[in-house]
Amino acid sequence: MTESGFMQQRISLITLAVNDLEASAAFYEALGWGRVDSPDGVIAFDLIGQTLGLYPRDKLAEDMGLSPDDIGGFSGVTFAHNVRAASDVAPILARAEAAGGRIIKPAADIFWGGHIGYFADPDGHVWEVAHNPFSPLSEEGAFRWNGYGNTDQGS
Repeated sequence: MTESGFMQQRISLITLAVNDLEASAAFYEALGWGRVDSPDGVIAFDLIGQTLGLYPRDKLAEDMGLSPDDIGGFSGVTFAHNVRAASDVAPILARAEAAGGRIIKPAADIFWGGHIGYFADPDGHVWEVAHNPFSPLSEEGAFRWNGYGNTDQGS
């Protein structure tokens, strides 16, 4: 239990503003994700411990009392999908590109010892695909900054 007025350290739902709801859903489905039942006008994908929601850009802007033009473009936020092995990064980038995404940075080693690449989905939301050898994933794929101990992570 947390003290009143304090947020627990978690994200429950990530909502992406999209221009074409079905086209965006098709992109994530082409990556291998499965939809869950949700009300009309919202598409949801349950993740490990969170949910990713897709919502029409104009409706999300309306919910916030903004113009749709006020929420466009790269906002400086990226989403990361960590993988078990460096060799898993490039195939995910290729799948994203085949599904209609745009590769921003191809898979490559990075100065801190990991292996990463970036893609943008059809609405410009930026995703990092990363192998971080210092943060092994849990058996079910959950990420924690300092990892889940000595599990078999591949290479």
